Amino acid sequence: MSWTSSRCPPGHRMRSIELVDMQSGGDVSRIVTRGVGHLPGGSVLEQMRYIQNYGDGFRRWLLNEPYGDPFMSIDLIVPPGNPRAQAGYIIMEAMGYPLYSGSNTICTATAILENGIVPMEEGEQQLVLESPAGLAHITAHNRGGRVESITTRSEPAFVADRNLKATVPDYGTVPFTLVWSGAYFAMVDAAALGFRLVAEEMPALARFGQAFVEAARPAVTQEHPDLGPVGPLPFAHFMGPLEPTATGYRSPSATYVHPGVICRSPTGTGTTARLALMHDCGQIQEGQTLETVSPRGSSFLGTLLGEATVGGFRAVNSEITGRAWTLAHSEIHLDLDDPLVDSSDLAGILGAGD
Repeated sequence: MSWTSSRCPPGHRMRSIELVDMQSGGDVSRIVTRGVGHLPGGSVLEQMRYIQNYGDGFRRWLLNEPYGDPFMSIDLIVPPGNPRAQAGYIIMEAMGYPLYSGSNTICTATAILENGIVPMEEGEQQLVLESPAGLAHITAHNRGGRVESITTRSEPAFVADRNLKATVPDYGTVPFTLVWSGAYFAMVDAAALGFRLVAEEMPALARFGQAFVEAARPAVTQEHPDLGPVGPLPFAHFMGPLEPTATGYRSPSATYVHPGVICRSPTGTGTTARLALMHDCGQIQEGQTLETVSPRGSSFLGTLLGEATVGGFRAVNSEITGRAWTLAHSEIHLDLDDPLVDSSDLAGILGAGD
């Protein structure tokens, strides 16, 4: 595997990166396969913290106009620190740097296999990727050079706090439960707020989500028992009613990403958080499934695998299954003198063609 940087000559003010744009459940992930120089740090978490602290202009460049859209995500492929992993990836979104994401993992794993970064094997293939949260264990089902499904299992999820409340303008007191699933999620009963979680409600969900997260943040911890500081509350997950299925349950769902974004997909981490909460409430058993359905009608399938512990918390392992689709292969160019881009910390991240 080759980890290369920009091909522009030394001293040149132009930089370029190569992208594979993917979508899973409607959420677009821009996979950066080439153009970023070496990031200090051994683990992917250490590399993430470096670019977060010293190169956040990279995230803003690719997610903001005129080069990007805050509804997208960025996945930067980096060398893994863990010898068990075949590749690492750093996730960047409008809210910052989530330590794990289901839809981004599905997209990144698919891009890695379909573009030969890790050679694809026909049939079932095992792949291990290192996210900032730890190892993601992936089963890919491949046929004819295409990845037909990805099942990913990340680190355990757990209920971190119950009986929390936020006072939200125009809605009053809104109860919620805090769950860790690669990030902290505020789990909210959608029906109690009058939401049906359908497409036409997405603007109203985004407005409520913004007001709710801002109101809820003071009550929410910014520390993970093992990973340390993880920043302020980034997500709210709206839970619809549970409908029985042959293997478990199905539920309309929506995930809000601060600031102002409702995901097109039901999100893998949101689904995992719901599984952890359901298990904690005695609503679901090992081996049962939860299919979450987004307001746009896309779905992910979550399966509860069994119990675990995280820093003294009772946790669960689970896996998420979905599929990603290629949208585009592109080379993005940046003139560091472009007045619409804050390039103050980009030159070092993008390198100079070494």
